[in-house]
Amino acid sequence: MAFPYEDYLRAEFMPHIWCAGCGHGIIMKALIRAIDSLKLDKNKVVIASGIGCASRLPGYVDFDTLHTTHGRALAFATGVKLARPELSIIVVSGDGDAIAIGGNHFLHACQRNIDMTLVIFNNFNYGMTGGQVSPSTPYSAFTTTTPYGNPNYQFDVLGISKAAGATYVARSTTYHARHLEKMILGAISHKGFSVVEVLEDCPIAYGRRNRMGTPAQMLKRWKEMCVTFDAMKKLPPWRVKDKIPIGLYHQEERPDFWEEYQETIRKAKEEVQREA
Repeated sequence: MAFPYEDYLRAEFMPHIWCAGCGHGIIMKALIRAIDSLKLDKNKVVIASGIGCASRLPGYVDFDTLHTTHGRALAFATGVKLARPELSIIVVSGDGDAIAIGGNHFLHACQRNIDMTLVIFNNFNYGMTGGQVSPSTPYSAFTTTTPYGNPNYQFDVLGISKAAGATYVARSTTYHARHLEKMILGAISHKGFSVVEVLEDCPIAYGRRNRMGTPAQMLKRWKEMCVTFDAMKKLPPWRVKDKIPIGLYHQEERPDFWEEYQETIRKAKEEVQREA
């Protein structure tokens, strides 16, 4: 029996505007399946985004959605979560939206451990606006703003997320669709700030410029390059160099921001009562 994606989509806004071979549709379907598996009430799910190709997703899904300003999705989502803590908040952002212009909001959302999920669509460039370099563009890769190769090294999304305070950090790819669904499901279920980095392809703006072949060839590359964190530990050193680990990178339990904020309110009320 086919999965009922149509129950979660706004059919009136189809067809979508994503390019042929783009991985965004795979991520959207994995997100929908994760939400369905958790049996979440559609009226209690909020999906927010900023600006970019990935940020078009809220327009296609049948939840309460916010399409906000560039890099500010986490700030809007924080406001929603503090006003309505019972809601499930999911933020979808491209690598530029999340960790470039939105980088400061990203760091502080991790630090506060707000109970919501951030899914980063990492296709290594600003795909929507012409294929410019982003913080996740690999070293020496070509973009419209690095025509002689990127002189910077990649932003370590997982490492920075953990260091900044996120309590659930994971990575998957658009090739590993069922694995991706599992990582997103775990992120939504986790109480605290969750980050899921999704490695995907931008065949038009990035793939062509770096001569990476067809969309199918680009997708297959993730199969060849990626191994789970557990499998990575078993590989001999000479095989580790060209591999990318996927899976659950970090998870811990600590009070989320709402709980800490309520404790602050309680202390303030006690102080007022003592002085009354």
